[in-house]
Amino acid sequence: MTFTWATGSHRGRIRDNNEDSVFPETGGKTDGPLVVAVADGMGGHVGGEVASRLAIEAIASGGNVPISQRVSTANDLILAEAEANPQLHGMGSTLTVAELSPARSLVIAHVGDSRAYLFRSGILEQLTNDHSVVAEYLRAGTIRPEDVATHPQRSMLTRALGLYPNVEVDVIETRTRSGDRLMICSDGLTSMVDNQRIAATLGLGAPEEAVWALIEAANQAGGHDNISLAVVDVGL
Repeated sequence: MTFTWATGSHRGRIRDNNEDSVFPETGGKTDGPLVVAVADGMGGHVGGEVASRLAIEAIASGGNVPISQRVSTANDLILAEAEANPQLHGMGSTLTVAELSPARSLVIAHVGDSRAYLFRSGILEQLTNDHSVVAEYLRAGTIRPEDVATHPQRSMLTRALGLYPNVEVDVIETRTRSGDRLMICSDGLTSMVDNQRIAATLGLGAPEEAVWALIEAANQAGGHDNISLAVVDVGL
């Protein structure tokens, strides 16, 4: 199988800095395997940038280590850096990582509210669950989907890297098919653009075109947050 990918990141229209990080930083094509990741940092102007960068460094340098263990390593690195530098206390990051293999396996390791989606035969499927207060309320049926955008706790995470010494990592395993398109994104996209618009835009053009069309869509909708994506096409 072949994998063709693109990544992109933009600070949006409101923020004066970009606390997101992506891996890889450039697009390309390979026979596999392939690892792609998005991290959305938090903790202020400096802390968020540092946390997401450390998270991505742990993914990039993982070698043959399973991606779930790399996510745990990222958590340890962020905690250690915050302990060594008091000005970084409280920093953290989401991290969503996907590993695609030529044997058609897709493994996702996930902490936070960045998301992984699979776009197959015109249908967009969210593969990850958000680790956030409003997502828990939604799953419990105590709020409606239309209440999320205005809920006062919409940005409050229940799980992220850098909060505690041990972090629970969701691991999702599935299979890919030729023609699939995988997307990982920060919530700067999903908080601005609904799934119907995402699906319509994601299905157009090469990965590079889809990445920047979705970033532009988020900015046109207000661009209230940093926006980062990785898009991967699965081919024969």
